[in-house]
Amino acid sequence: MDINKIREDYPLLGRDINGKPLVYLDNAATSQTPQCVVDAIDEMYHCHKANVHRGVHTLSQEATDRVEATREKMRAFINAGSIEEVIFTRGTTEGINLVASSLGETMCNGDEIIVTQMEHHSNIVPWQLLGQRKRITLRVVPVLDDGTLDLDAYEELFSDNTRLVAISHMSNVLGTINPVKEMIATAHRHGVPVLVDGAQAAPHMAVDVQDLDCDFYALSAHKMYGPTGVGALYGKKELLERMMPYQGGGEMISTVTFEHTTFAALPFKFEAGTPDYVGIAALGTALDYLNELGMDAIAEREHELLAYATERMLEVPGMHIYGTAQNKGAVISFLVNDINSYDMGLLLDKLGFAVRTGHHCAQPLMARYGVTGMVRASFSFYNTHEEIDAFVAAVKRVSSMF
Repeated sequence: MDINKIREDYPLLGRDINGKPLVYLDNAATSQTPQCVVDAIDEMYHCHKANVHRGVHTLSQEATDRVEATREKMRAFINAGSIEEVIFTRGTTEGINLVASSLGETMCNGDEIIVTQMEHHSNIVPWQLLGQRKRITLRVVPVLDDGTLDLDAYEELFSDNTRLVAISHMSNVLGTINPVKEMIATAHRHGVPVLVDGAQAAPHMAVDVQDLDCDFYALSAHKMYGPTGVGALYGKKELLERMMPYQGGGEMISTVTFEHTTFAALPFKFEAGTPDYVGIAALGTALDYLNELGMDAIAEREHELLAYATERMLEVPGMHIYGTAQNKGAVISFLVNDINSYDMGLLLDKLGFAVRTGHHCAQPLMARYGVTGMVRASFSFYNTHEEIDAFVAAVKRVSSMF
């Protein structure tokens, strides 16, 4: 990769923050957006803005074509079996809530759902809300000291009442890349479907839902160099066809009378109302961008950045890195001595470094490690060794102040 040339795609990376050059290390929260994606948004508003799927006029057809072209691009990006299995959402959170609402309607009092101790709140709270309606219990896979899952304990959590496994592909805190293919196979041996939270994995590695054999896979565009407020949910066709719609309204119907409604075919059955068709079209441009760079090349580049950053950060006196799994993404969550994560993050910002602090929407995981929060530096392919060197120097400088 020609990193200098790639960085030219991101004007924001040239900003100064508090009089210092910006070093953006909050990519796990949201990635920056290349100019080509911004241009695609601009083009949709200026040249093709009309509601989709409903008009015979030229503008509507153009907008519809761009939305459906993105659906095919997303199908290919994750290797779904058909476009019927690709549902556009507002992001990973809505995708998980869709499954919790629609598949959850088939569950009964006393049923159980397996999650892990490292899950983001968006893969915990929807199941708890379902549990309040249906008296469903969450069974939790423990996290070991190195940030990997206790797979022996996972196997033992299955019972005759297990109805779903909901697991993250990659931890947003620890960076751990979970062995989801193996975990899915285990679940399927028990006759249990699996939902994978792919928010952190999809931007950083090749994803093949057919190879994983997952039943659902949710992701967000804004972490994939695309626009905010857009995402996708993959679901196996046979499951989606049995599930009731998540929302009712326009577009998701076939016929409506005051006595009865029949629903549209997949995937439109789950896409009520006017979608963010501008964002969806721009997501297609983001997928083109990622494909041009190559997901394997992205993974290789970020693995090298992670290795270099880890080595350099361990030079900091009092450094403690949480999550040391052999197979992990480019995320480093840490504390230095007893310095509060918020204090560290605030002072790093004064020096131009954008990092995330706090519980990272993973409070059960914080409790597992006995802390209230961590500092998280998360890397993208557009980050550089020079930025890492500057970051380590800044952490040392801030630490010395305490």
